[in-house]
Amino acid sequence: MSGVRAWVAGTAPAPGERRLHPVTPLRRAWAPVAVLVGWAFHDPNGAQRRLADMTAVSVALVATAVVVGGALYGFLSWWFTHYAVTDTELRIRTGLLFRRTAHIRLDRLQAVDLTQPLAARVAGVTKLKLDVVGTDKKDELAYLGEREAGALRAELLARAAGFAPETAREVGEAPSRQLLHVPPRMLAVSVLLTGAPWALLLAALVVPTALWFATHNPWTVLVTALPMLGGAFASSVGRFIGEYDWTVGESPDGLRLDHGLLDKAHETVPPGRVQTVRLVEPLLWRRFGWVRVELDVAGSANGVLVPVAPRALAEAVITQILPGVRVPGADELSRPPARAAWCVPVWWKGHGLAVTDAVFAARHGLFRRRLSLVPHAKVQSVRLVQGPWERFKGVADVKVDTGASKTVTARLRPAAEARELLRGQAERSRTGRRAARPERWMA
Repeated sequence: MSGVRAWVAGTAPAPGERRLHPVTPLRRAWAPVAVLVGWAFHDPNGAQRRLADMTAVSVALVATAVVVGGALYGFLSWWFTHYAVTDTELRIRTGLLFRRTAHIRLDRLQAVDLTQPLAARVAGVTKLKLDVVGTDKKDELAYLGEREAGALRAELLARAAGFAPETAREVGEAPSRQLLHVPPRMLAVSVLLTGAPWALLLAALVVPTALWFATHNPWTVLVTALPMLGGAFASSVGRFIGEYDWTVGESPDGLRLDHGLLDKAHETVPPGRVQTVRLVEPLLWRRFGWVRVELDVAGSANGVLVPVAPRALAEAVITQILPGVRVPGADELSRPPARAAWCVPVWWKGHGLAVTDAVFAARHGLFRRRLSLVPHAKVQSVRLVQGPWERFKGVADVKVDTGASKTVTARLRPAAEARELLRGQAERSRTGRRAARPERWMA
């Protein structure tokens, strides 16, 4: 009896620890059902034979066992999960058989996002995701009540900004000022004017048809067509659903992104952690003067800042996330010399370069232009790359590496210019790091 008492005491929250929302067990209750369904799809003939051999009573008992087992698994996973905010860290304890304790240092937090899948919105709960410097995988608390999740997010951001523990809860959510809102109609038109969904849809019609005439095997056609149709759906309808009602707001803790039709997301672009900003101009968007703004953020999965907007509005948002940065115009970009056409026929015209006091800006792409802006302070290394044919034609590529493990390349520059660019960029990077803003929340 004492052993049972000790086991129960070990599962109880320690002082200061809290449990997740009581609806959380439903999140994992379906796991045994998923295992059973996966086995049935893996061996459909065997599953059909076993089902045919079973009586109605046996089927009912198995179904009851699966439901009870799923409910028990979901309950125990919730029962053994606790979290607590200490003076220096957020501590999350999980695990039924194998215990795991995550210690998340508050001074390493760079983003705290709230997401609400459709079912969670119906239940009135929210998932809290944490971006931590130096980790690729986000830790999360799923699920919390909406009010509790908002309060916890505000507290974590305040603690990460350096507020004392006794005052962090009183700070509350930082105020936000709306900078940009993407109308649904503009988003829908931009999706229709993007080539990827149409290319995948065309491929889904042409390739399976050719395979059918070649093999007359319906399974081959199905296996080929489904991924293409899925890709077309994800890049069109899926993108519209995910980027619906996109709003960008400015607050002391960074730029806030709110979006989603079915699944609501409330994200924050961490200040000082943006390594690269890209302006993307698909060919059919240029008539309207629209651009898409993408990001590379160190240690964060947030990759889109503005899904579509007029260029002037997009550049205004960029100045908020990269203060003092002006986006170079097309007339300011230096093209490669004409001899570069021997290295990259036709497409060489899409490349360009501009180096300002604040950024290294490189453009590539002829039909789908991408202008990448790298603040000098974010450049980790600079390299000059020159193949044998490029050496013969007197051109070279200059590559700059950023803290997000990404590389931006200025292609096909004259060799003498590339060598000078290599030396100058190293000096600009050192100077930029000395003058860079702090990477603290609300700094």
